[in-house]
Amino acid sequence: MVDIVDTQTRSRMMAGIRGRDTKPEMLVRRQLHARGFRYRLHVRGLAGRPDIVLPRHGAVVFVNGCFWHAHGGCKLFKIPATRTDFWREKLDANRRRDIRNIFELQHEGWRVATVWECTLRDESLAIAKLADWLKSSDSVIEIPVPDR
Repeated sequence: MVDIVDTQTRSRMMAGIRGRDTKPEMLVRRQLHARGFRYRLHVRGLAGRPDIVLPRHGAVVFVNGCFWHAHGGCKLFKIPATRTDFWREKLDANRRRDIRNIFELQHEGWRVATVWECTLRDESLAIAKLADWLKSSDSVIEIPVPDR
């Protein structure tokens, strides 16, 4: 398959994709704040610079985009048809880094939540599960994809 835009346009489009303060991340932050949770953002000293850090709960939250973090089995994730080897290598490296960061954070005593972009399509359910987890003592949660 051939890309529908030229190389310079594609490069400009990809460069415009933000790594923080994304729409899914902002949605989770607003909803947590509305439920009374207070947090810090992108704490430098922590592995992976988690999107949301809740020190009072000993927890961190990663809000992952399904494409950039290679969410397996997700409708929003598909390896691009052009430069397939490049993308497979890049996305596999992202996935390995995510696993390493979660392991390191757990080793440091943090509880770790991963909220996937696709899960936020049913925002109220996803946030309710996250809020319940924050009040629990469970160490890890990956907010599951809602039933379709």
